Amino acid sequence: MAVASLSMYDLPELRAATDAWWQGLARAFRREGITDVPDALARREAYQDIWLERDLLFSQTCGYPLTHALAGRVELLATPCYGTEGCEGPNYCSFVMVAADSAASAIADLRGRRCAINSLDSQSGCNALRLLVAPAAKDGRFFGSVTITGGHEASLALVASGQADVAAVDCVTHGLLARHRPQALAGTRVLCRTASAPGLPYVTRAGADADLLRRLRAGLERAVADPELAEARGALLLEGAAMLPLAAYDRIDELEDAAIAAGYPAVA
Repeated sequence: MAVASLSMYDLPELRAATDAWWQGLARAFRREGITDVPDALARREAYQDIWLERDLLFSQTCGYPLTHALAGRVELLATPCYGTEGCEGPNYCSFVMVAADSAASAIADLRGRRCAINSLDSQSGCNALRLLVAPAAKDGRFFGSVTITGGHEASLALVASGQADVAAVDCVTHGLLARHRPQALAGTRVLCRTASAPGLPYVTRAGADADLLRRLRAGLERAVADPELAEARGALLLEGAAMLPLAAYDRIDELEDAAIAAGYPAVA
């Protein structure tokens, strides 16, 4: 049986909208002639495991895994376009977050401070921040300490509570929290933005044939245009989907390579 997941922006407050979006997608996929479509999304604590399921039909991952751990192991379908500050078409950036009362006015002011990152394989929380900091690093170091939190919300909570001084947060996550859980942003402010890159892609299993890829993309386009899904898309800040070539995600490798070339191979 095929499996599907949409875990990347699945806030508890958005579960109903995420499920409605999936129901619309599932309906559209069936109309395109795909018969093995799951009725419900799979929600697992180890959500990354789904990306390598042999029967994966549809999911969303981060761009950094797409170009690294998942390279050649999933097929790119499309890149969703979000309507929130920091996004431009299929591209997005991260907001560098500090405490609301922080005296920092530029990245250089954060030298020796405590950094929180969601994970080492995150484009928004780690890779984009690495390049931003690279010019100011000395001997491969900039921060006094780095804590891996497991998620953007956890990173924000450390900044808000004073347990960390800075974190880079996906602008879509920031926009969703601002709309649906503004208290999560209380006590923080945006210091600056990182460079942009293609956003979190929709993917399917590796080896999916050309006909299935065509049907999935056609179904996605159908769902994006379905007026009955406008409320769900609006809650999720979804405005469309772009059919980018895989080469568009070379941008992520370029950001990483530039930071390494500047002598800053890891957020440290």
